Amino acid sequence: MNVFVTGGAGYIGSICTEELLNAGHQVTVYDNLTEGHRSAVDGRVRFIFGRPEEKDDILQAVQGARPDAIMHFAANAQVGESMTNPKKYFHNNVVNGLKLLDAAVECGVKKFVFSSTCATYGPPDRVPMTEDLPQRPINPYGESKLMFEKVLQWYQTIYGLEFIAFRYFNAAGASEKFGEHHRVETHLIPNVLMVALGQKPQCEIYGTDYPTPDGTCIRDYIHILDLAQAHILGLEPGKQGFYNLGNGDGYSVREVIGMCEKVTGKTIPAVSKPRRPGDPPKLVAAAGKAIRELGWKPRFPKLEDIVATAWAWHKLHPNGYPD
Repeated sequence: MNVFVTGGAGYIGSICTEELLNAGHQVTVYDNLTEGHRSAVDGRVRFIFGRPEEKDDILQAVQGARPDAIMHFAANAQVGESMTNPKKYFHNNVVNGLKLLDAAVECGVKKFVFSSTCATYGPPDRVPMTEDLPQRPINPYGESKLMFEKVLQWYQTIYGLEFIAFRYFNAAGASEKFGEHHRVETHLIPNVLMVALGQKPQCEIYGTDYPTPDGTCIRDYIHILDLAQAHILGLEPGKQGFYNLGNGDGYSVREVIGMCEKVTGKTIPAVSKPRRPGDPPKLVAAAGKAIRELGWKPRFPKLEDIVATAWAWHKLHPNGYPD
């Protein structure tokens, strides 16, 4: 297929692009490089430097690419920042997303794959979390993604745009070529590994008084290559709806730090900080729907394997991407 990928210079988008290419698809990447890195874009793609604020820029890019499908990864995705700058999140994640959807309809794109998030649920009524749980986001980031999910449903009903939306839990790990490098790094595993690399004196634990066994937040970690595999399966005609992507196992912040110590062989000091606004205590996926309906099978479900691939990439790229 000919796939138009927004956010293909970002962490998740770059590795999904690599896997699309390896599976034989053609890819055009559209990215404004505010969060992503030009050197994270696979050299086999056609790259378009995006200017989504300019009139018709997204439309013209989609028209030029003439894709069979769109994979939409581009978004602002920091929970904490969304609590202090909600305007940025609603504008980029919703308004610019609408421009992309309108371009898809105008250009006759048949398939739309959306990078959503478990943050649409908010604190869950039960764990593991299934797709039918109430969605009550507690931060503007989650709210912006939920708003876009609702728009997708209306565009499917009215315009016939077939969509599939993946609600990620915590993406982690790396491929051999591409890994995780955010300009402002808020994710746990890369921040802990920076300590092992000697780039930080210690890592931070935000909240030690949660109602969990060790008092720290529990999250479900999914390997980035398993995430990419789900997106490729989601391109198949007729596959549509909402799917959680996770491993079904939760690990606390302290457990993740311990695993990073085991994998790296380094002692990693940690300091306790107050809770961050908008962080639920426990988020763990029930991904049975994706396994049953898409034929998805995670290849790297173990936290040790996830951390090991991340560590291998960070050792080779201690300063991340050069641009």
